[in-house]
Amino acid sequence: MLHRTYSETAQHVLSYAQTMRGGGVERALLRMVEGWLRAGRRVTLVLGSDEGPLAAEIPPGVDLIHLGDARYSALFALARHVRNVAPDLIFCPGNHYSGVAALTRLRLGRASPPIVAKVSNALVRPEQTGREAWAYRRWLRLHPRFIDHVVAMTPAMAAEAVAEMHIAPERVSVIANPPALPRPDAAPVQLPEGRYIVGVGRLEPQKRWDRLIDALARTDDQHVQLLILGEGSMRVQLEAQVAALGLAARVRMPGHAGDPLPALAGAAVAVLTSDYEGVPGVLREALSVGTPVVSTESSVAVREIVGAPELGTVIAREDAASLVAALNFWLAPGRPRPAPVAAGGDPIAEYLALFDRLVAK
Repeated sequence: MLHRTYSETAQHVLSYAQTMRGGGVERALLRMVEGWLRAGRRVTLVLGSDEGPLAAEIPPGVDLIHLGDARYSALFALARHVRNVAPDLIFCPGNHYSGVAALTRLRLGRASPPIVAKVSNALVRPEQTGREAWAYRRWLRLHPRFIDHVVAMTPAMAAEAVAEMHIAPERVSVIANPPALPRPDAAPVQLPEGRYIVGVGRLEPQKRWDRLIDALARTDDQHVQLLILGEGSMRVQLEAQVAALGLAARVRMPGHAGDPLPALAGAAVAVLTSDYEGVPGVLREALSVGTPVVSTESSVAVREIVGAPELGTVIAREDAASLVAALNFWLAPGRPRPAPVAAGGDPIAEYLALFDRLVAK
């Protein structure tokens, strides 16, 4: 039985993550946790495993519960920890974790505190077909049964949530992720000499870095280099592709970067080649330091971010020729760079205002 304080504000927020191995969802969550702590709230973070480079970014002052198990299924015990620590609100940090939220609500029933879930990936997935696509749509339409409120990072993502989840618009809010800030304590990334293209993201199938490597071989500038910051299961395949194309001298994949902002600032262009995304933070980070971007149309939010031609180029996912053309355009000598795009709003305050409103109900 839960014994919560039933305060009129969300004084104690609980969230959770599988590992600290370097995903954008987890990195954004840690920035939020840091902001909530700074605002005087108590935060409990349930971690399957704290192994991984993001462990260095866990803010001091957070109450950590270590499960010692990096498997997703370890988080199925979340309801027990909610009972033990009695938070005022549960925050689900992304689509990947909504199954845990569903099971937690099922086990806690009416004793569950409000659950807020952030949309971190596209809800319309063009790469899915047949039974997989049908099952995903059915799953999304179950979300209003176990989620009290949904947070989308842009208006277009909010509209997609309303349409795909069949959730009432008043149960959806638009709040951006807190902007990335320089991390002086992070190990510096060795940057290529001369001009380079940068990609930031996990080496996973979703990111489709193979498209960018293939495009590099066909750019007009055969001296420009490619720097991909991230780690993941596709490293061996990508390294094999680099070798097969004779690009070993032009491609670097040094792994996870604690602070990618210097690499983004020094690049000629930042590129995202994903099949699907939520609201790609790397595009906003690149534009914040005045670096143009090239991105596949991997979510409805991409054109909201790249809202003017002077900021970058948006291409179809499977259009290899357009990717090469966009790279050639931004790599042309003397091409003007965009003015830095400053982040607006106060996401930490907006999140806490939402949490307080839900708890007050």
